[in-house]
Amino acid sequence: MKVSIIGYGEMAKAILYGMKTGKFKMENVEIVGRDENKLKQLANEIGCNYSLIDGYDISSKVVILAVKPYALQEVSMRIEGEADVLISILAGKSLVELQKYIKAKAYIRAMPNIAAKYQASTTAVTGDEEAKDTATQILSKIGDVVWVNSDDEIDMATAIIGSGPAFLAIIAEAISDGGVYTGLKRDVSIQLTKGLFKSFSALNENFSDIKNKVMSPKGTTAEGVYELEKEGIRGKIIKGIVRTYEKSKKI
Repeated sequence: MKVSIIGYGEMAKAILYGMKTGKFKMENVEIVGRDENKLKQLANEIGCNYSLIDGYDISSKVVILAVKPYALQEVSMRIEGEADVLISILAGKSLVELQKYIKAKAYIRAMPNIAAKYQASTTAVTGDEEAKDTATQILSKIGDVVWVNSDDEIDMATAIIGSGPAFLAIIAEAISDGGVYTGLKRDVSIQLTKGLFKSFSALNENFSDIKNKVMSPKGTTAEGVYELEKEGIRGKIIKGIVRTYEKSKKI
């Protein structure tokens, strides 16, 4: 299977490193873009091939489109041919819009996140059923794959999977700052916060059950939860997810 990744930004790099760690045959992978120096450097690091985008022929290839959403039209004007499968990770760009600009036998929309670099992405996927196995085969190299039923669900998933790491980073930073405020050294507080997220990810239980098990009557956790609820933290987080989803529909 020949895979071409158009783009060399942070998400493209994360996918490439994840594929390499996941033992994908990198000699069958090609990075495509405008800057030859950046392409050559990244290709040498990854152990794959590279090509300049102008006049690039996507025929008989699986193409992963990993550029900024606004660059879709420009990319379409620089490439030639018809891909076997187009896998787009562009936020807000529907399957219909992809079909308008880039020729392919089958179309897939996917939303991974930067944890792809460590094979820890959870990637939402939708599109043509005939390309589902191909997309899953590739994207499973960078983590878990969750098939959803529509463009709209991908946009919803973007708010959680794609943008979620930024939201969690804010929460993690706040928890760490709280530890420093109480008297912990910064490095210790950061280490404990990272450990917290690692521990939480291992808890395969309903979210409310986890909270209820930790929150004992008149306990320290109950005091903290009361303060968070009083400040409306839950509603603010929900609002952030909703606003992200709404923005994805306007790109």
